[in-house]
Amino acid sequence: MTLGREIDLLADYPKANRDTASRAQNKTEADRLIARKFGKEFFDGDRKHGYGGFVYNQRFWKPVVPSFKKHWDLNAGMAVLDVGCAKGFMLHDLNEEIPGLKLAGVDVSEYAIANAMKTVQNFLQVADAKKLPFGDDSFDVVISINTIHNLEIQDCMEALKEIERVSKGKSFITVDAFRTDDERKKMYEWNLTAKTILSVADWESLFLEVGYTGDYYWFIP
Repeated sequence: MTLGREIDLLADYPKANRDTASRAQNKTEADRLIARKFGKEFFDGDRKHGYGGFVYNQRFWKPVVPSFKKHWDLNAGMAVLDVGCAKGFMLHDLNEEIPGLKLAGVDVSEYAIANAMKTVQNFLQVADAKKLPFGDDSFDVVISINTIHNLEIQDCMEALKEIERVSKGKSFITVDAFRTDDERKKMYEWNLTAKTILSVADWESLFLEVGYTGDYYWFIP
């Protein structure tokens, strides 16, 4: 097995100016415990517990979908899974751009699935990334953005194996990571939900250890 490519498929996703030091001062372990429940407080509660209102805005995923389409030559009839789909915003935009895709999304959050976009809600279900409710080779493409790092490292490894199992060979994940000491400091200042944060080199070693062959990139604030 060969590891896929390090490639930034989210290059056109809007970038925010993040004040990591201020966030570190204003976030407590209690806030992190609330956020890690991935309930209403995380998505639509106080900003210190998560998004502070998780609503659809086409400026986020609309610019990214063409990159996905080009990278995998996506077209009608292909099956795509989003692991950690939340309210289904990315799948909605994929469906708008490429009608006829066979879409599926899973998320551990019952709240997110219950409050998902009506356009894709029928494609979504509550499920754990480390035990995906699909057969082997079910999807042409599996995408997981900033999700599996929310698991402890052993469970994170299981999730990677599951992504590999249900994919026909094409996948893309992003995870919290760092390259330098300064990036490590900022990553830990910013972190709210991740339980597995590794260096870029350690992530790549982990991918190889579990047999992940998809593409990947990093979230670094």
